[in-house]
Amino acid sequence: MESYDLVVIGAGPGGYVAALRASQLGMRVAVVEKRATLGGVCLNEGCIPSKALLDSSEHFAMARDKFTLHGIEIDPPRLNLAAMQARKEGVVKRLTDGVAYLFKKHKITVVQGKASLAEADSSGLHQVLVSGHGPLAAHRVLLATGSQPIPLPCIPFDGELVVSARDALDFTTVPEHLMVVGGGYIGLELGSVWRRLGAKVTVVEALSDIIPASDRQMATTLQRSLKKQGIVFKLETRVTGVQRTEVGAVVQYETSGETGQLACDRLLVAIGRKPAVEGLGLEQLGIVVDKGGRLQVDADYQTTVAGIYAVGDLISGPMLAHKASEEAVACVERMVGRPSTVAYDCLPGVVYTWPEGASVGQTEEQLQEAAIPYRVGSFIFLGNGRARAMDETEGFVKVLAHAETDRLLGVHIVGPRASDMIAEAVTAISLKGTARDLGAQFHAHPTLSEALKEAALDVHNEALHV
Repeated sequence: MESYDLVVIGAGPGGYVAALRASQLGMRVAVVEKRATLGGVCLNEGCIPSKALLDSSEHFAMARDKFTLHGIEIDPPRLNLAAMQARKEGVVKRLTDGVAYLFKKHKITVVQGKASLAEADSSGLHQVLVSGHGPLAAHRVLLATGSQPIPLPCIPFDGELVVSARDALDFTTVPEHLMVVGGGYIGLELGSVWRRLGAKVTVVEALSDIIPASDRQMATTLQRSLKKQGIVFKLETRVTGVQRTEVGAVVQYETSGETGQLACDRLLVAIGRKPAVEGLGLEQLGIVVDKGGRLQVDADYQTTVAGIYAVGDLISGPMLAHKASEEAVACVERMVGRPSTVAYDCLPGVVYTWPEGASVGQTEEQLQEAAIPYRVGSFIFLGNGRARAMDETEGFVKVLAHAETDRLLGVHIVGPRASDMIAEAVTAISLKGTARDLGAQFHAHPTLSEALKEAALDVHNEALHV
């Protein structure tokens, strides 16, 4: 039986990062992955392919709608969806091949197959059974199997009409009418892709706001922008049934006690995700799982069974790739005695629509609920020179700081390249910086990030370009 210091189950952004760091720390590592390629959901069917299509569709929309504003006159652009999809697949392949190269460089063993846990042997080594392969023995096992989409009750995914995000990334034709159930990050991003490419898009959300956990001003501003782009929103609305037709489906819904129906040819269900733990054998080993399917772990990311660990979507917290990666590094480093931690209060979130939305820290609503005194500084991109030059003036930057200590509590951005701008705010908050600290820093001119400086200055009514 092959024996390792660490066996990682799952090769996504939690699993492959853990394997690389463990190898750096001198461990003999094996990774079990059921896919033929590495990278997990993120690289193969999530973060990366969705951003590839978002960028391609944004280029198409700019050529169609905005080039003339810049003095560029072209014939109406024609969509070659097959070429766009091929480019996306090329991006994915290059990145997954890159992970495979890193594994080879670090001498990490890759075992393809489905893994399950068995009782430890007489020497105390954990046993990992792999379909189509002999068992593996390890001093420690790290579970990093990620998550999977949740279907609507009684409406299973079929990959054609009722689809998950994975399927919605692979459409070979632009839908006539795409109905998106769920107003979170995934639904809004994929709705944006297909709206830009010509589909009618309707977003149905059971709650009263999109992106429910975000700052309300940010969500409202983003929704207003997406409505201008043609996306229709039906909030406080629940899907109650689906009747299939020859050309698609008629979706029944209920809102404010009344019922209605809409016809569509594709139904994207993006109401959330759940931990992918089926077949791992958690119950047999006595690993404790909460009602939501999340594994209970301690400060070392160790489950209720000694020597078995879990990170990423399998444990509590937002299901974000960068969260999984940071937890993976901390988990492996703690295995060798390093006091590593994850700064969860500095965890950024991004929705890659256009304009983008990005946040870190607490929202105004959270501060109000906790009765924390705070000041607000804000600046709109309409007053930013670079945004004007780009003709991308929608949105704002909002900085929240403690009213007494001035310490940064949260930053929320809706606007161009918010996903890149939020990194400065993450750094400032992690270093326990203040609004005055942020406002005192050089920001090259003209740049979009000057809006962040101005918002920080505005906390004390000192913004210069309002």
